[in-house]
Amino acid sequence: MDDWKELYQAARAVQRERQLSPWVQAGGVAAAIGTPSGIYVGVCLDTACSLGMCAERAAAANLITQGENRAERLVVVMPGGALGTPCGACRELFFQLGWGDLEILLDLGEPRTVRLRELLPLWWNGQEQT
Repeated sequence: MDDWKELYQAARAVQRERQLSPWVQAGGVAAAIGTPSGIYVGVCLDTACSLGMCAERAAAANLITQGENRAERLVVVMPGGALGTPCGACRELFFQLGWGDLEILLDLGEPRTVRLRELLPLWWNGQEQT
């Protein structure tokens, strides 16, 4: 339970919605990914031309940039502090990274989680992920 609270708090700490330019907003959604050796966070970049980035992918890019490659847990925090799940593009990227067993927090109170592979039961390539 404490691990989930720590991930949630790490995401909330960087979640500061702000206008970066007339065309870009950032920080409305935040994410934290837990690995065996640390926590990696990211925020969304929402752009007028749809070339932005989800908070989950920003956190994954941070994780990979820092030399990690294994993710264990994910917390996605929506505006106002509610929990969310990764969008389809993030699910696909994470699955291709080999993170099918990634545990995603659905409810902090209980806590209740789901594995990424449960969100993508019929993956497009038709192969089971190991």
